[in-house]
Amino acid sequence: MNSFDNILKDHLNKAHLKQFNKIYYGREDHCEIKLKKSTKTESKNGNFEVAGYSFAAAKEELRKPNILRLGLIQHSIVLPTDEPIKDQRQAIFNKIGKIIKVAASEDVRILCLQETWTMPFFLCTGEKKKWEEFAEPASDGPSTIFLRELAKKYEMVIISPILERDENGKWWNTAVVIDEEGNYMGKHRKNHLPSVGSFSETSYYEPGNLGHPVFCTKYGKIAVNICYGRHQSLNWLMFALNGAQIVFNPAATIAEFGETFWGIEARAAAVANHYFTCSINRVGTEEFSVKKDKRVRTYYGSSYVTAPDGCRTPGLPKDKDGLLIVEVDLNLCRQIKDQWGFNMTARLDMYAEGIAKNNMKYC
Repeated sequence: MNSFDNILKDHLNKAHLKQFNKIYYGREDHCEIKLKKSTKTESKNGNFEVAGYSFAAAKEELRKPNILRLGLIQHSIVLPTDEPIKDQRQAIFNKIGKIIKVAASEDVRILCLQETWTMPFFLCTGEKKKWEEFAEPASDGPSTIFLRELAKKYEMVIISPILERDENGKWWNTAVVIDEEGNYMGKHRKNHLPSVGSFSETSYYEPGNLGHPVFCTKYGKIAVNICYGRHQSLNWLMFALNGAQIVFNPAATIAEFGETFWGIEARAAAVANHYFTCSINRVGTEEFSVKKDKRVRTYYGSSYVTAPDGCRTPGLPKDKDGLLIVEVDLNLCRQIKDQWGFNMTARLDMYAEGIAKNNMKYC
């Protein structure tokens, strides 16, 4: 199955599809962006899917439209996991560089890559030493140097989730933010770590210690909620309280965990917090040799974007590299906030008091 969205197109007539779209996606029309002919050519040559959609806001008298394009890249690894680390990473750099070039040609201004995009997601192996050379400094590691050049060249803000090694040798699951001039802006460290099945991330690094930073870029206020953090509603809330207009959720999630609610959590967060959410998931199959055993993990892609009013785009494929381009008007954040009044009725003081007292009683 390439994607849920294609199943619908193939099996519903036009009238039924329109009605389904209204209920499931929040609008009858996906508002597709007309992409350049060169984009389609490059995507075909590079063997990746490309799709584009837009979200409009109502016209205002005192504020001009605040329109920009976002880019999400999902991808598979290139070389087998037993190849030299330097070669594995460079092969991914080569592939991603070409996709970012296409994103730039479509005027993408903020782009996010998937969780630990520079490497296979080896955390399922239970091994550490074998993979330690993938860990890198946040501000001047190989991936940051590589992306800083592209960010400056294309005047693009780039979010780069990596495996960070700090000055004390500790590891962190980190998202680096690079501004449109190629400068290192800062980082966010993954707040919530899973210990589910073979993914015991607490064996590799600690929960984040940087809170919920929001980065005030030239194009908008952005934040990063890395992978497993999407299961925590208060995690999403804190980014909203700190002023985020767009929250990216780069992930590496396998079909055995979470595919049934992949399309729900970030969408619910967009509704509850009145910002755009951008969900990026790894794709492809990765095979590891662990002693005499083989471990295989397959990821389901399906990256998508949700607007503050709950409308969402179709997802990228489950089984193919992809670039999702979404044109948004950030004015929609305040418009929905004013219209729905969730913030006004939130009663945060009541919940804060209850949590502080920890006196909740259960039947």
